[in-house]
Amino acid sequence: MSAPVSAAQPDAVRRKVEAWLAEGDAADAIALTARPEWPAEPVFTVAGTRVRVVACPTPLAARAALHERAHGERLVLLTELTDGELGDGLLAHVSKQTVRKIDPWDLVRQMFGGVPALDPTLVRVGRWVANALSDYAPPEGWPAPPGAILTRDHALRSLTAELLDLSAAELDDSGLVQWSVDARRQLRFTTLSDAVAEGVTAYLTTTAGRAAVPIMAAVRAGHGVDVIPLGLLAGLLWPTGSGGAAEVEAAVGRARLEPRFGGLRLTAGQAEALHQATEAWVYRTVESGDDGRAEAMRMLRRAEAIAAEVGITGLLSASTVLPTGFVQRLRAFADAVRLAVPAGATALQTAVAHAQTALARVEAHRAAEPRRVETARMAVRLLRWLHTDDGPAPATLLDALHRQVRQDGWVDRARLDVFAGDPDPQVAEAYRQLHRAVDARRSRHDQQFANLLAAATAAEAAPGALLRVEDMLDRVVQPILDHGRRVLLLVLDGMSVAAATELAESVTRSGTWVELTPDGGPRTGVLAALPTVTEVSRCSLLSGWITTGAQQAEAKAFQQRWPGGRLLHKKDLRAGAGSALDAEVLAALDDPSAPVVAAVVNTIDDALDRSDPGTTVWGEDTVTAVGDLLASAADRVVVLVSDHGHVVDRGPESLVLPSTSSENRWRPGTGAVADGEIAVTGSRVALSGGAVILPWREEVRYGPRKAGYHGGAAPAETVIPLLVLTAGDDQAVPGWAGAPVASPDWWREPLAEAAAAPADPVPAARRRPRRPAEPQAEGLFDLAPPAPAPASAPPPVPSAPAAPDLVTTLLASDRYAQRRDPRMPLADDRVAALLDTLLAGGGRATLDTLAARAGVPAHRITGTIAVLRRLLQVEGYPVITLDPDGRTVHLDRALLIEQFELEPR
Repeated sequence: MSAPVSAAQPDAVRRKVEAWLAEGDAADAIALTARPEWPAEPVFTVAGTRVRVVACPTPLAARAALHERAHGERLVLLTELTDGELGDGLLAHVSKQTVRKIDPWDLVRQMFGGVPALDPTLVRVGRWVANALSDYAPPEGWPAPPGAILTRDHALRSLTAELLDLSAAELDDSGLVQWSVDARRQLRFTTLSDAVAEGVTAYLTTTAGRAAVPIMAAVRAGHGVDVIPLGLLAGLLWPTGSGGAAEVEAAVGRARLEPRFGGLRLTAGQAEALHQATEAWVYRTVESGDDGRAEAMRMLRRAEAIAAEVGITGLLSASTVLPTGFVQRLRAFADAVRLAVPAGATALQTAVAHAQTALARVEAHRAAEPRRVETARMAVRLLRWLHTDDGPAPATLLDALHRQVRQDGWVDRARLDVFAGDPDPQVAEAYRQLHRAVDARRSRHDQQFANLLAAATAAEAAPGALLRVEDMLDRVVQPILDHGRRVLLLVLDGMSVAAATELAESVTRSGTWVELTPDGGPRTGVLAALPTVTEVSRCSLLSGWITTGAQQAEAKAFQQRWPGGRLLHKKDLRAGAGSALDAEVLAALDDPSAPVVAAVVNTIDDALDRSDPGTTVWGEDTVTAVGDLLASAADRVVVLVSDHGHVVDRGPESLVLPSTSSENRWRPGTGAVADGEIAVTGSRVALSGGAVILPWREEVRYGPRKAGYHGGAAPAETVIPLLVLTAGDDQAVPGWAGAPVASPDWWREPLAEAAAAPADPVPAARRRPRRPAEPQAEGLFDLAPPAPAPASAPPPVPSAPAAPDLVTTLLASDRYAQRRDPRMPLADDRVAALLDTLLAGGGRATLDTLAARAGVPAHRITGTIAVLRRLLQVEGYPVITLDPDGRTVHLDRALLIEQFELEPR
């Protein structure tokens, strides 16, 4: 029994007729083997010739068609009859006197420019390819193959590109994902036969990978426009081995999502490939501009809506792009913070470590809101601070002042962010609990400071090492002038220590300006005059003695001290259109006969009345006058100071006490002293006859509500930050040197790293004799051994080195000795400290941590790491690398061992 004859496809018939007429055959008709049925229009025109298609189930029908043929018309006879059944009489009128077959591959060769040969693997794909190439040929024809053979890839790529309305270059996973956004372009694919759709999908897996299968399945199921949302969820629903309730929820979600893929049960590999492709689309689209961000957000919202429909919202925390995932991660972080808030004196190390891990998941979210992430970082820093031992109360006012500069000022900076909080109630409650715990310790510190302040003020004791505001000109500015350097004195009215930490980071970030500290040790601070209001403390600063007055008094006293100097207030700094600074200001800065130019910048103090000092990040972009003045003062030593600090308004926590005056944070020294206040008397109290009552609790105020206040005895108001900056010359000021990293360990280092990192740069047992380093001129790198810490520096906490045997073996190796460069010597103890720190951190450490642990001035750590890299980089292998973030150093421990042929024990 002969095989059934298939129906003729109109496009195939037309292509066959085109080939027949191209042969120049003069026959009136062509007989083609096909089912005798024709659903299309019976008449069409090819190259000006009228062609009629006639179904001929019998010889009689064929004979009638030939008899009725119009003049000039050619016939196509569709029949299942054989040559014998038609007979010689009929065959004499048809092409080649035989019933011809419609060979789709012949048509394929014709459609691709008459290519002489076909790739055998193309034919083996199946007849559906030939039929589809015939049925869906574009009006301009298929692109000719590059060679004499029509390859499988060229044919299938051309067909697929045509069916999907894509260019051949777009047939990859990113192109398919972008294609899924356009419902119009998907319509053609949804109407294809199953054979063609499955064949095209199979080919796409070779060009677009495993993501092609779920993408095309979703399109066929009518959910093509949801490919991106579905892909964003796919990575959450096909985890393996997670176990527990999450695995059950994921399994249920997979079952509910399968209909959107037409019943396709995705493999884990297909789900992951789709997830990666759709996440990549989100990243690209977000970065493309405002319209792209809006489109990406639409897809993210749709994904969350689908998640709610299938009941998997609880799994969204695993997503790195969905906004709900960020919120869930932040809430999980808040839970960790609550558990870590200490019930006793200090936080538990394990609980703090858990909060650090939760923070890392928050930071890893691509849809993370920067402000909320920064607040979370500040919360972890406060937890680490709460984990540290509070230690004994400071013995002297200088000790208390240094605690504010080196520890508590950083605490203030962090708790301002935590106080500002988070819009999510669950997160806000965690921050509220943390803030209360921080406030409890800070209140003890504030009271200790206030007691020492009152006692020292009443005792009229000599200041000793304590730097007071009235001594600033004599003890800081004048020695710089005596050394032959001119000075720019910047007085940032109201700048607290917390604000100064931000401003210092902003100013020194580019490397143009280098911070100096006394003997290269920790920062110091200045004690304000009392009460800590502008008319007292700023006038005393600019006069050089305790006094009171407004701008006129300041200018008069300043001019008497330095007749050639220039004091600039707010009105002097204003300039006309197009200029950042007034021409007279620029002239004064450039004037060699003006030893000191002082400028009062009121930006921070003004914010206490009219802005929000608690949430402002104080830097060159928010205090623009600082950046403008620094840009024009490169040859001057810059002394950046304030006249007093400030506290922010505590909102509903504020406590308003009665007062006979309208001042916000001080009252005359009469009447009883209430809780949170302290009586202060002495010659450094410039108002109310030398006797005032000052609040040490930050919540207390007397006057009308504002954004922030000053005048009290809290160290945030009383301790003045001091920054000395030079344009790269760290020898500009006698007795001052390049500053170390200013932040405390708990600010920059995870708790585990801080506990394990070595404090002593090199154990005594490791030190070995070596030849002294050759002297060298000042340059980019600081290669001398670290200077001893000043007496006022806190003693290091002893801890075990991370890998003493490995580093000891390295320093003793012959290859290391050969690598040491006498022109750029790096002390062995410094190399040991750097490597110990890296090894203790699992091969990673930030530049700040390395600088602090190895005793390298902050501005020289980049150069020191460059020298270390050259020292350890044998034959160019990257033992030391800097991560793309520009601040994290990586040590390849295995490569270090291999390159130096070490055998660690």
